[in-house]
Amino acid sequence: MNKLFLVIGLVFTTQAFSQVAADKWVDSVFQTLDKDEKIAQLMVVRMSAVSGTGANRKVTFYEKEVEDAVKKYNVGGICLFQGGPLKQAALINQYQRMAKTPILIAIDGENGLGMRFDSVAGLPRQMMLGAVQDPELIYEYGKLVGEQCKRIGIHVNYAPVVDINNNPANPVINDRSFGEDKYRVSEWALQYMKGMQDVGVMACAKHFPGHGDVSVDSHYDLPVITKSRAELDSLELYPFRQLFSAGVGSVMVAHLSIPAIDTTSNRATSISYNNVTKLLRSELKYEGLTFTDALEMKGVTKYFPDGDASVQSL
Repeated sequence: MNKLFLVIGLVFTTQAFSQVAADKWVDSVFQTLDKDEKIAQLMVVRMSAVSGTGANRKVTFYEKEVEDAVKKYNVGGICLFQGGPLKQAALINQYQRMAKTPILIAIDGENGLGMRFDSVAGLPRQMMLGAVQDPELIYEYGKLVGEQCKRIGIHVNYAPVVDINNNPANPVINDRSFGEDKYRVSEWALQYMKGMQDVGVMACAKHFPGHGDVSVDSHYDLPVITKSRAELDSLELYPFRQLFSAGVGSVMVAHLSIPAIDTTSNRATSISYNNVTKLLRSELKYEGLTFTDALEMKGVTKYFPDGDASVQSL
């Protein structure tokens, strides 16, 4: 089964009392889990996958496999990708009822549920939003996306993209970015984040430490960024710092090779101790949830086989 993996951090909340109560509940439930169940809590499994293109495009749903993963392993999360909203909502409720512990439901919905589900109106991509001059509209956009997620039962949306689109040859970020100006990207991403989180849906800043200046798609190979650490600090890391300071609930780590961060040959940043623990956690002091990008992507599996990459990500 194709999988995404999740590294559990701290649950964010707006009230200290609620945080204490939530932490006590988490601790009490965590103590009831055996070793295998604790490991499974670090995993987010996908509900479906797409193969082929055009007339050969095929969607495969893993409803039975996900049910087995919930019942047998008590997985921590499920990520939605395709299907209809009513069916997906019904499946979420079904899986939540059979789960030993509540399941974290996620979606990769950068421009709303219409990006993934049928019969849902599509919303503008982030590059179009980057041309908007009123930040209040971006905040309202975030609220709308958040409300869509809540209606389905989704807790976290893997958005906004905070990559700076400063490479015209980038085949994968492109119109998913707010643009090439770090200040505009940061402010618009901040408004999108606030809109979603103000209605109770966790945002996710991606793709750390910055996927904008590449000419290779990490779905198919490992992109290399040769910038110095000072250059990364000045540009790529700037939007992440702004969102971290503002309380973004989660961050997604990219599959990139960046020698200025980790000199290990072909080690993706998603499974790099230097990137995740030293840079993200220790230096930037980020304490929210940390997701890897999908661990079936060739940016990581080309050099670390399935299973090995999963272990390395921890």
